[in-house]
Amino acid sequence: MFRNILVPTDGSAMSRRAVKRAMQLAKEQKARVTGLWVGPVWQPTLYAYDQSVPAGFVTPRQFAASIRQVAARHLGAVKKAAAAAGVPCRILFTQSSFPQLEIIKAARRNRCDLIVMASHGRRGISRLLLGSQTGMVLAHATIPVMVCR
Repeated sequence: MFRNILVPTDGSAMSRRAVKRAMQLAKEQKARVTGLWVGPVWQPTLYAYDQSVPAGFVTPRQFAASIRQVAARHLGAVKKAAAAAGVPCRILFTQSSFPQLEIIKAARRNRCDLIVMASHGRRGISRLLLGSQTGMVLAHATIPVMVCR
C-alpha cells in the first residue's frame, strides 16, 4: 500500500517513537523511509553594544557547523533504526523558519505516500505560543498523515 514513508524528526522522545512506528510499518509494507530534519535558520543579531560583539553572538559559519552536527545526530538515529529494521532509508536535511512547509515540500519532492510524525500533545497557552507543526501538516498535506503520540 505504501512505498515511501516520510518521517520528520526533531529528536524528541515522541519523535523517536514515531520513527520506530514508521520503521515497523515500512517493514510490513516493504516500503522505504525518507527521514527529514528541518533545522532553524541563522538569525542575525539586530543590536550591538558600542563597537563590541554581543555576548553569545554566533557567526553564520559557526551556526551552520552546529546545525550540521545536530542534523547528523538526529538523522543518524533514523538511519540506525532503518538499518536495524532492514528498511531502505534516505535522509534529508534542510533549514527553514517554517518546518511544516518543508515537511510538505519534502513529501511532494520525494513522492512520499505517507507522513508519519509525532505530536507533542500541547494544549492551551503552550499550543498558542509554540504552535503545532503536526496540526499544520495535517491541515495542508495532500497525502495521509499518521500521528503518533
